[in-house]
Amino acid sequence: MHDKITIPSISNRKAHRDYEILESFECGIELKGSEVKSLREGKANLNDSFARIDKDEIVLFNLHISPYIEASYLNVEPVRPRKLLLHRKQILRLAGSLAQKGLTMVPLKIYFNQRGFAKVELALCKGKKLYDKREGIKKREEDLSLRRVMKNRR
Repeated sequence: MHDKITIPSISNRKAHRDYEILESFECGIELKGSEVKSLREGKANLNDSFARIDKDEIVLFNLHISPYIEASYLNVEPVRPRKLLLHRKQILRLAGSLAQKGLTMVPLKIYFNQRGFAKVELALCKGKKLYDKREGIKKREEDLSLRRVMKNRR
């Protein structure tokens, strides 16, 4: 029969380090055909990308999707604003949340659902201060040393 092809999801590792994630949700993304094919090959970069509300729509900026080699003249610009697809009520709720100081929307990962549609996991985040990042590093190191001790005990 047909073997299921595993499609890589593209994730934003910096987001967990630089931001405190308050809430995350799934949304669709408006793409061209060649961009979908590049995403299926895993050729995208989410680093430094962010979302903003523009004219009652949520737009994703700085998402780099490499041009699909076999698309020739049908390729589009690799870094262009892309519209995210959410319900009107969700957009209005996000607009209210973003009105608070220091909150931003950051994409965590891009993946394909069971139906084959490209989805973006978008998170409402608050930026971490330098001392928060240091606390996180310190906690990780303590957990690692604790696991080592427990492993050696066995």
